[in-house]
Amino acid sequence: MARKPKAETETASAAPQASVRDRIIDATMDLAAEHAWDAFDIPEIAERAGVSLADFRDAFPSKGAVLAGFSRRIDRIVLDGTGHDLDDEPIKDRLFDVLMRRFDALAPHREALRRITRALARDPLALAAMNQVAVNSMRFMLAAARIDTAGGLGAVRTQGAVLLFSRVMDVWLHDDDPALSRTMARLDRELTNAGRTMGYIQDFARLTAPFRAVGERLICGAGSRSRERFRRRERYEDGYGDEAAAI
Repeated sequence: MARKPKAETETASAAPQASVRDRIIDATMDLAAEHAWDAFDIPEIAERAGVSLADFRDAFPSKGAVLAGFSRRIDRIVLDGTGHDLDDEPIKDRLFDVLMRRFDALAPHREALRRITRALARDPLALAAMNQVAVNSMRFMLAAARIDTAGGLGAVRTQGAVLLFSRVMDVWLHDDDPALSRTMARLDRELTNAGRTMGYIQDFARLTAPFRAVGERLICGAGSRSRERFRRRERYEDGYGDEAAAI
């Protein structure tokens, strides 16, 4: 049998990459809504998505990476819906709006997320990996709420937001009220507590700033002295070499 031209074969067998990724994410979340997270793996996802294992490998390196792709999809939905309407509102109100819109975007996948969350709770390594995914997402959620994430305090804010969202999500997963009254009440309470805690942290940072500045100067000074000693040694060795060559 004659072989098809290479270009035609590749076109027929490979779907557009974005489409493949979306189909894999959709298939994964559909299977997670129907079965325990540990009850299916890559071949079942590929079959449900209608893609080959090769296409799956090109799109995602692992089953867990699909969850990271799903998280980025949710990020995109929230960020696309972010405007400047609340820019003049208090920080708490801005973040409340962003996180509630995130729950709205997650709503079609609540049953899948219930099962996934239960499975991750039993797997410390997977939980640690997903924490990094959540940190990346929350960095952009805070940015959408016009909250600074730079520096040491920014890292504290970002990880704090991950923990806050996780605690509220535990309520949201079982909040059957269409108005999400329990979820909103918990989110309001967590944001109030977080604001109080960040206030303490910022006060501590301001109080310790002079001591940190002194420490930095000492370290930099020691580094400068070490560099000067190294330069003196280089000059000595260079001079010695020249004298040896002259002899």
